[in-house]
Amino acid sequence: MLWDTHLHTSFSGDSTAAPEDMIQKAIDLGLDGICVTDHLDLDYRDEPELFLLDLDTYVPAIRLLGEKHRDIIPIRTGIELGLQPHLAKTHRALLAGRDFDFVIGSSHVVHGIDPYYPAYYDGRSEREAYLEYFTSIPENIRAFDDFDVYGHLDYVVRYGPNRNKNYSYDAYRDIISDILKLLIEKGKGIEINTAGLRYGLGHPNPAEDILKRYRELGGEIVTLGSDAHQPEHIACAFHKVPEILKNCGFSWYTVFRNREPEFIKLP
Repeated sequence: MLWDTHLHTSFSGDSTAAPEDMIQKAIDLGLDGICVTDHLDLDYRDEPELFLLDLDTYVPAIRLLGEKHRDIIPIRTGIELGLQPHLAKTHRALLAGRDFDFVIGSSHVVHGIDPYYPAYYDGRSEREAYLEYFTSIPENIRAFDDFDVYGHLDYVVRYGPNRNKNYSYDAYRDIISDILKLLIEKGKGIEINTAGLRYGLGHPNPAEDILKRYRELGGEIVTLGSDAHQPEHIACAFHKVPEILKNCGFSWYTVFRNREPEFIKLP
């Protein structure tokens, strides 16, 4: 089938799923492999303790599960870092000396607040809120680029007042193109995150036009992720992924091992 390389377990503050349950679901689905990417969001002001991750416990636990199941399914160890420019030095220190296979850099907090919360949109138009989100991404990348792909590039549209009703790549073309060019310049990838389909947006995150533009600009690294926080969400809508990627100019997708990309032909 395919690899799901963005999923969360009870090591993440917003999941109650036992890692073994997530692994068993992946086995039941016949996935080719998975990478666990639990959350670490420091300075998360709305709920400061929610996304703290005990790396000294987490990393060995996932590695041990990988060894336990190595003859059944490959399990790689990753992390999803919630990026903010002032955290760059801390993030570098946290990653140093730890043997991650895969690091997702994501924007969850924009200048102190997560767009998940309605307060992010108070006192301004939806467009202004979305522009601030997209403008914050180059700030993050320039401050810290020790990640492999940027996660759910248009995450903000999951939670806006009108979600993606008035949203399109064309409406934010200049800033999104700048983000893609910067990622390509630094040798970084993006993901196709199918949670957008699960959230009822009708599109993955990022939307297809962004995936297509990334490829047109010369981008090659694209990973697959369901952003599952429960077993029933693993590989959500993955049956749509090969066609979406092929329509965007890809004949492959990417997985990471020891922070190095491996390219796999799409079925």
